[in-house]
Amino acid sequence: MIETSASGAPQFRHAGKSRKAGGAATLVASALSNQLGAASGSLAFPVMGPVGVVAVRQLVAAAVLLPIVRPRLHKLSWRQWWPVLLLAVVFGTMNLGLYASIQRIGLGLAVTLEFLGPLAVALISSRRKSSALCAVAAGIGVVAITRPEASMDFAGIGFGLIAACSWAAYILLNRTVGQRIPGIQGTAAASGVSATLFLPVAVVIFLSRPVDGFAVLCAVGAGLLASVLPYVADLIALRRVPANLFGVLMSINPVFAAIIGAVALHEDLAAGQWAGIGLIVLANAGVLLLRGGHEPDGGKPAERR
Repeated sequence: MIETSASGAPQFRHAGKSRKAGGAATLVASALSNQLGAASGSLAFPVMGPVGVVAVRQLVAAAVLLPIVRPRLHKLSWRQWWPVLLLAVVFGTMNLGLYASIQRIGLGLAVTLEFLGPLAVALISSRRKSSALCAVAAGIGVVAITRPEASMDFAGIGFGLIAACSWAAYILLNRTVGQRIPGIQGTAAASGVSATLFLPVAVVIFLSRPVDGFAVLCAVGAGLLASVLPYVADLIALRRVPANLFGVLMSINPVFAAIIGAVALHEDLAAGQWAGIGLIVLANAGVLLLRGGHEPDGGKPAERR
């Protein structure tokens, strides 16, 4: 039975607002979980390094996703397999680039640089001239956060930009995988391939150096908080909020990264760097709003890692 108002109109509007608010809250929680996971992984760097943390993270993600999704790998054709294999490589380069950048320049700046990837895809997919203003704002933001001085760690910046390019490639590959493989089987399969590639790395690291329980716990936490939980949260949120709002809310990731880096990891950021982070976030939100809801990835703007 449909409830009606005094005028006889169906009471659908309130329910729609409630679902959208719930979806938005889920996305905010997803972003917070993602950045807490990155911070957790960084605590294990002194023991196993970024490569070891990424290896454990990929193994944890695959261990959770594969049993749940159960992709039918034996039924995939080569036309379906090749984007899955490329996506698996992108998983690795994206996370390695990000974590190597975090180790050198800190969580907030590294995540902000990585965020330039989806921003670039959004800018390229937008055919409006007004999006050029967003590009200019993003460029100013990059200059502000990187502070191009002789003492700056340009290797850390480079790793962050590699992560950004990998995230952009992920968005484009994810569209292809989604078109060729039903459901989320492609993403689960790519997670399994990536974990297989990292398994020898994990074995070598665990056999070649003493690894304590705290470091392993931090790396496993990164896998759960930055891969599994955000992925599930994104799937729930995508059913509740428009894709355009989904993309806009993604822009809270650099803000959470900067705040968590400053509070939990004691990373000091100058006022200009905070301003740069804000400019890039605003540029992303602006270009997504100007796009009018047209995503470059077939309706899944942030199915990441």
